[in-house]
Amino acid sequence: VLDDVPLALPALLRAEKLQKRAARVGFDWPDATQVLDKLEEEIGELRAEIAGGGKPARVADEMGDLLFVLVNLARHLKVDPETALRGCNAKFERRFNFIESLLAAEGRAPKDATLDEMEALWLRAKAKERGTPGA
Repeated sequence: VLDDVPLALPALLRAEKLQKRAARVGFDWPDATQVLDKLEEEIGELRAEIAGGGKPARVADEMGDLLFVLVNLARHLKVDPETALRGCNAKFERRFNFIESLLAAEGRAPKDATLDEMEALWLRAKAKERGTPGA
């Protein structure tokens, strides 16, 4: 079923193709709610590895499981994971650039600000994008 899914594909795309192939033969959750349950399970497993001082290989394995389930959730929601992540990257850049520009107006750089200050500016950037008053 999975033999001819190319290894050279980008990981997100390959995960999606593997899941689609498995789904064709009935190995799939019937709806996104069950995928969300699996996502929570995988988050718990990752938390346990981190809390237990897990070896880097174990943490990476759990992180991979989490990413795989996220791709599966995207598939169930009919969201292209690559497009969604590209959009999120662009949003992150816009908001971080907003932080940098406001700090620069004060003669500062992000390295000179506290995390709390940057978080407050991040929330301002988010509000501005959403058109919330006072942003």
